[in-house]
Amino acid sequence: QVQLVESGGGLVQAGGSLRLSCAASRRTFIGYTMGWFRQAPGKEREFVASIRWSDGRLYYADSVKGRFTISRDNAKNTVYLQMNSLKPEDTAVYYCVADPRHSELPTRSEEYAYWGQGTQVTVSS
Repeated sequence: QVQLVESGGGLVQAGGSLRLSCAASRRTFIGYTMGWFRQAPGKEREFVASIRWSDGRLYYADSVKGRFTISRDNAKNTVYLQMNSLKPEDTAVYYCVADPRHSELPTRSEEYAYWGQGTQVTVSS
């Protein structure tokens, strides 16, 4: 069992930055693909970014490319999401996800067995 705890959310003005962190309870998450999803009020949950363990390939939603960066620190069992040039439409609850299985397309929610509780990000205009 893996528990994921997100932190770093908050209120920021448009154009600002935030860095989300996700700490895994498991002693090591080496071998796990990690990612982030988000869900805005009244909208479906959507993929944001992921980093596949097997080859380190990064995946980003088109809406965040060039603004968000996903990274991981295996020694700290932590994955990060650096969010720059934030827009009001980035407002959502952000969820950290993890899964030990290889995925050909780690952008779908069904690819992930483990989910965090979420952290709120609010971007004011």
